[in-house]
Amino acid sequence: MTERLRAVLDTNVFLSAFLSRSPSSPTREILRRWQAGEFVLLLSDALVDELAEKLLANKIDPAQVAEFLTLLESLAEWITVPDEAVLSLVLADPDDDPILACAVVGSADYLVTYDQHFESLGGSHRGIKITSALPFLWDLRGDVPPGD
Repeated sequence: MTERLRAVLDTNVFLSAFLSRSPSSPTREILRRWQAGEFVLLLSDALVDELAEKLLANKIDPAQVAEFLTLLESLAEWITVPDEAVLSLVLADPDDDPILACAVVGSADYLVTYDQHFESLGGSHRGIKITSALPFLWDLRGDVPPGD
């Protein structure tokens, strides 16, 4: 048996899933696959605080947000990120540093994001692949990306 992939999803990936109207949205499929146990979702207090704030700011129903946060608490792996693990690496947006630290401390295979500020890291950091939702989904499915 192979070990399940370990991934940190940036708040913009969750937001995309919540705001998408398409049932076949890649971000929605990622969340369904996580709930089915196909990969380990890594979270930290800072990431969840930002997620709750952004979901509510985008007028997602507070009851739905509370229900989702409870689901996260029960199914995700919580990572304690010590202050000294949060390094200034994403210079264009220091708010992204705690998300990167969660991936590092949690030994993630992937950091999935739509945030262009992470591009300064060149697609990976300390063995963690930094990618958007679709390439991550292809890897989860075992698909060959179009054009390859």
